[in-house]
Amino acid sequence: MELPCIISPFITGLRFNFFDWFICIGWHVRLLNGHRRIIAGYRFKIMQTSSSNIESPYESARMLGEYLSFHYGSAVEILPYENGPRGALEFHGRCVEACLEGWKLPGDACALDMGCSVGRASFELARSCGRVVGIDYSTRFIDAANQLKETGALGYGRLEEGARFTECVARIPADIDRSRVHFETGDAMELRVDLGRFDIVLAANLLCRLRTPSKFLARLPLLVKPGGRLVLTTPCTWMEEFTPRENWLCSEMTGTLDGLHRHIDPHFKLVSSFDLPFLIREHARKYQWTIALASVWTASCVC
Repeated sequence: MELPCIISPFITGLRFNFFDWFICIGWHVRLLNGHRRIIAGYRFKIMQTSSSNIESPYESARMLGEYLSFHYGSAVEILPYENGPRGALEFHGRCVEACLEGWKLPGDACALDMGCSVGRASFELARSCGRVVGIDYSTRFIDAANQLKETGALGYGRLEEGARFTECVARIPADIDRSRVHFETGDAMELRVDLGRFDIVLAANLLCRLRTPSKFLARLPLLVKPGGRLVLTTPCTWMEEFTPRENWLCSEMTGTLDGLHRHIDPHFKLVSSFDLPFLIREHARKYQWTIALASVWTASCVC
């Protein structure tokens, strides 16, 4: 029974900021005008942030809420405005479509979702792959993904404005076999040596958040099986707070796609590149509308 854990902050006087409190335990107990209410129907765990990741913006409760909405929010929940960029919705489903389109997937296919965040693409890949590994550097994101795997649902607070939130629930569709998916924390630049090889490797919006993206790119020939599919998406938002300038894949004269060619040719052959928009809701009236560069590659050699 988790009730003692839930009420302990009131007894011990531990302090939480509003949004952390709402995300972590608001679905167990809420205080409304001094009354206590326990929400039933789903089992939600309190998530703690790893001290090693405490400075990462992706470990904050606010960012967790944004990304749960980004991954699992319905079209109406994310974009209720008729004149909004609806073509930018369902980004993770469109990433998975790029992984599967135009080739015959082996019957026992396995996939790696690198930089999986809270896991939407990993679960979508499980519709077609018997085994999916989702890896992210954020402990908080992986905790959320594992809880979605365990229970199929996770409550979160969606910011409306100021300190006002709406209670939402992220849900995994019932027709997805969640047991096919395994989540773990990991560093894309220092992946464990026994990770294995995959028929599909997806790295969505990861590259320009790595300190040394060339390290991850150098590992790819050992991650993708010969003839396998590699899908990379990136908004090409190169910032020195994440990646030192000397490690950017672009330059004053060349773009990110040129940098990808320099690092992964001749191990991979480019199949196609195209624009892939996505939309992140920050609050009810503020959004990030971004056009990611998507590239699809085929592993061309045995390494």
